[in-house]
Amino acid sequence: MEHKNTWETYDAGQLQEADDFARKYMDFLDNGKTERECIDQIVNTIEEAGYRELEVLVKEGTALKAGDKVYSVWMNKSIVMFQIGTKSMAEGINILGAHIDSPRLDVKQNPLYEDGGFAYLDTHYYGGVKKYQWVTIPLAIHGVVVKKDGATVEINIGENEDDPVFFISDLLIHLAQEQLEKKASKVIEGEALDIVVGNKPLIIDRERKQEKTEGSGCAKAAQKEQADGQDSKEEAKAEKDAVKKGILDILRKSYDIEEEDFISAELEVVPAGKAREAGLDRSMILAYGQDDRVCAFSSLQAMLEIGQTDRTACCILVDKEEIGSVGATGMQSKFFENAVAEVMNLAGEYSELKLRRCLAHSCMLSSDVSSAFDPSYAASFDKKNVAFLGGGMVFNKFTGSRGKSGSNDANAEYLGHIRAIFEKEQVNFQTAELGKVDLGGGGTIAYILALYGMNVIDSGVAVLNMHAPWEATSKADVYETKRGYVAFLNHADL
Repeated sequence: MEHKNTWETYDAGQLQEADDFARKYMDFLDNGKTERECIDQIVNTIEEAGYRELEVLVKEGTALKAGDKVYSVWMNKSIVMFQIGTKSMAEGINILGAHIDSPRLDVKQNPLYEDGGFAYLDTHYYGGVKKYQWVTIPLAIHGVVVKKDGATVEINIGENEDDPVFFISDLLIHLAQEQLEKKASKVIEGEALDIVVGNKPLIIDRERKQEKTEGSGCAKAAQKEQADGQDSKEEAKAEKDAVKKGILDILRKSYDIEEEDFISAELEVVPAGKAREAGLDRSMILAYGQDDRVCAFSSLQAMLEIGQTDRTACCILVDKEEIGSVGATGMQSKFFENAVAEVMNLAGEYSELKLRRCLAHSCMLSSDVSSAFDPSYAASFDKKNVAFLGGGMVFNKFTGSRGKSGSNDANAEYLGHIRAIFEKEQVNFQTAELGKVDLGGGGTIAYILALYGMNVIDSGVAVLNMHAPWEATSKADVYETKRGYVAFLNHADL
């Protein structure tokens, strides 16, 4: 089949809409480099659109009716939104599901150390990364530090122009002969991904020294001798970890953080810098974290654009997909199922049986990115079954690896239903696989929702440089994916 370029189908108005949508998306990326930051933005946005917090409505016993909008946040890292439809939820709901976590470096719980005159933070990489891509680039630190008294300190260092940035060093090319003979997976080891955070030793306060020697006569001499002895001990101690102490002094003064506070911290190291338009034609977006915040943002915007729907519309944005969707904030938790039960109860139609019927009769788009064809590495792709930048929204009937291992494989009836919707709404789409059959693969949250028996298919945006510090997408694909999600929420009913 011939591949259609989405740009060629747009009139002047659509070209402007796609560009405007891309700018809103880039702003979302700039202000949401962690799960917590994404949740903050989303909650502010949907509350302005009339969404109310589910937990508050539960406490108040507020009944829900068609048109009502509710949301629930879990542990500040996952969120689910509902817009109540006119039909009973037991007949099924339409779900968009994406994830808001991205590959990164996580700061360990005992991270700060000094070696060779440098202060470092020890890290553990999160998700699938090519470790060598993370060296020598400007890095920022985002996250929270929760102190013993429950106070939360928010950290965001490296994004403003006057902020310092951080980096991971690499061996100079002049001495790298042995390093370059290693496999790419071994060129940079995981334990070598420690970020440089300082190089200046803490200087002992000279005025404090003079204060210690104030006095007269024998008392003055004794004080001076005692002070000199104490200073000698302090200087000897400072020489050992003077740079580390300098960093701790800055943390203490600027953030009121002690070294032990790292134990209860969640600090994420991410590429520093803003999303940028790419190409002389400004057709693309280059940014960190587009897997999968591109689908999360498009899903969010689709929820905000739809009017009253027959079936209840739902959008769930979750954490931990990059490490298997595990944990209390991952898709494998009961958070989503519990939220559906609470909403059905407030709508006056909850029972265990009706909940099961609701989930089994639902339709879902597992909204995640797909690999884009890269001519520089054409041998890794099946060109007949690959997504192209500018080709529109992508459907992956199945993902998995090699023999479809770990995949949700959507049925033909569901694909036919989606095709009919998209043709009616004139949504440009393409179908794809992740790459050649025996080269590897990947997964999404689709199989987890499919366990309820609902119809699920993977869909989203094609991404170039997937999982790299800087990923590339087409503005046209981002906009078209949002259009596809709107069409799905309005019309899916199988």
